[in-house]
Amino acid sequence: MDDRLSVEPVEADPVETRAMEFVERKGVGHPDSLCDGVAEAVSRRLSAYYRDEFGEVLHHNTDKVHLGAGQSEPAFGGGTVTRPIYVLVGGRATTAVDGERVPVDAIASEAARDYLLGTVPSLSSEHVDVETRIGETSADLGALFRRGAAPLANDTSFGVGHAPGTPTERYVRTLAPRLHSELDAVGKDVKLMALRRGEHVSLTVAAAVVDEHVEDLAAYRAVVGEIEALAKRHAAGRIEGSVSVRVNAADDPETGSVYLTTTGLSAESGDDGAVGRGNRANGLITPGRPMSLEATAGKNPITHVGKLYNLLALRIARRLAETLGASHGGVQLLSRIGEPVAEPWAVDVQTTVADADAVADAVAAEFDAIGTLRADLLAGRVDVF
Repeated sequence: MDDRLSVEPVEADPVETRAMEFVERKGVGHPDSLCDGVAEAVSRRLSAYYRDEFGEVLHHNTDKVHLGAGQSEPAFGGGTVTRPIYVLVGGRATTAVDGERVPVDAIASEAARDYLLGTVPSLSSEHVDVETRIGETSADLGALFRRGAAPLANDTSFGVGHAPGTPTERYVRTLAPRLHSELDAVGKDVKLMALRRGEHVSLTVAAAVVDEHVEDLAAYRAVVGEIEALAKRHAAGRIEGSVSVRVNAADDPETGSVYLTTTGLSAESGDDGAVGRGNRANGLITPGRPMSLEATAGKNPITHVGKLYNLLALRIARRLAETLGASHGGVQLLSRIGEPVAEPWAVDVQTTVADADAVADAVAAEFDAIGTLRADLLAGRVDVF
């Protein structure tokens, strides 16, 4: 990869050796995550339609999704949603091919509803109001999308990734699925924030409790205790130091003010969302790391480097860890608009791997496999938030 690649050796993960570390994850039911999920679901559905009808994925970006909270009246034993959650799907797409109209709005609306109802079991169709406002794709970007034999970068942008991550990062990243699989009363909206001071991790959990699963305040408090206990058990073998857990810290049981919901979502009453405000491509928010402000979800998987380069950087870092034994790999990729996506403008790697040639081979291997990444995205096999 000649002079486009810089490999800087480091002795260890720079975050793991710091005295303090913050790690956040917004669960799949967080309003921002719901927007990310809808955006990606719409992109996949449009891509499938384009490919089936016209033989190829056409230009689109559906990464502009807004969620407006509804209203609800949760109650022990089961409450009601009194105003639906509003979801606005925006962005741009190819709306016609050789005079044939593409039913973009219908495709997007169906994909959004399917994603929301499939992701959140407590949601019903009447709980969601979906509106689509997807415009015609930019003529310039559409032309760039079609130019040349190889896909060309749609933007001058960068992507970042790191692996294998600190113990705190891996702990936070893997906790929520276990909460959902073992505790029926825990809704899909679970937000985790970990603070590591030295070897001690303090975890704050905001977990929406589903009202139909708790008959009274005592049952609610029991669920809170189960969440705390499970979070501590999950730390065993993952965190070497001590762990403390605080669940639903804003609760005031004496006045009856607790995090009780009907759907398991804060979005049912009072919390809005938007694409790109939540987790990065690795599923975490890590202020101690280089991060891109690009929203990975909803961007087209063919030319949008805001999507592809963040995921490629993550895959390169994971390859360094898994095949070369890196205890840290930090990767930054830079594109230039109009140049082949598979030929980055610059690649910057910080890693504990001393063999620069081996690092170069790992970078080249992932770029050579960019077609596999695209196929995985189209099939929904890649987590993007």
